[in-house]
Amino acid sequence: MRQNLLGRTGLRVSKLSLGTMTFGGKGGMWDAIGGLDERASGELVARALDAGVTCFDTADAYAGGESETILGKTLAGRRDAVVIATKAAFPMGPGPNQRGLSRRHLIEACEASLRRLGTDRIDLYLVHTPDRATPLDETMRALDDLVRWGKILHVGVSNHAAWQVVKANGIAAAQHGARFEAAQMLYNPVQRDIEREFVPMLQDQQVGLLVWSPLASGALTGKFTREGKPPADSRRASFEIDQLDVARLNRVLDAGRPIAAAHGCSLAQVMLAWLLAQEVVTSVIIGAKRIDQLEDNLKAAELTLSPAEVGAISAAGALPEEYPGNYIRKFAGI
Repeated sequence: MRQNLLGRTGLRVSKLSLGTMTFGGKGGMWDAIGGLDERASGELVARALDAGVTCFDTADAYAGGESETILGKTLAGRRDAVVIATKAAFPMGPGPNQRGLSRRHLIEACEASLRRLGTDRIDLYLVHTPDRATPLDETMRALDDLVRWGKILHVGVSNHAAWQVVKANGIAAAQHGARFEAAQMLYNPVQRDIEREFVPMLQDQQVGLLVWSPLASGALTGKFTREGKPPADSRRASFEIDQLDVARLNRVLDAGRPIAAAHGCSLAQVMLAWLLAQEVVTSVIIGAKRIDQLEDNLKAAELTLSPAEVGAISAAGALPEEYPGNYIRKFAGI
């Protein structure tokens, strides 16, 4: 599997990464997300490794840390062959300082993740969500210290606005510290909001992009009704992070079906291949509850769409024109 450089770093990650949000957890939303035990999780990790996946994504908040623990155990003895990405910010306990991006919490959270993962360093440590209560300079200084101490190697950001990333990296430059080298963001053929401001920022700042929810939590597999209703056993039936434009979803699926038929593959593979064809994408994070789901997704690494096929899906899921983007496109060259 192709290995891509992550942003400006010398770190290489596989073009498909394995997400571990399905690992661990009991009851409530975790049953809907996955709730996989160590054995089932280990089977997915082993198959991903066999297919050439070298990047594994988790977070301390996934199943209250259980995802990290399971991932660490399944990678035992193979740590040096992989890249581990994890995240911090969401609550990890009832206390007021057990959440957010303060210096105190980031250092404590990083130490806890290292213990659960059973490793001495984290390759990519991402801030999971913005924290309005903590100044960005405090967050960036704490992250830089963790890099200087050797506990993390590279710093990333997730679910932030473009201006926040640019501001944070400006602070990092002023402090001569570590900056955000990667961003983990929601992106797929039907949910393309990051194309307005975030993608141009990534290209300008040379920040790598790791994509989460590449199949819109199953909506792009073609298993939903035309009204956007998911199957009863799907994640979206009981746990929904984001909202979908159903009309746009149907246009994208209608464009994808003849392409899938022509290639003799699944709709999911076509949608993942569209993402892999986007120049800005460094790695696409795939997740699965079952081996057959993972097997299907992994085949996307072998599928190459023609420019016309990529264009057809792009046109079907195109965002409506919006100011100032439309103005810039028209007048920026004068």
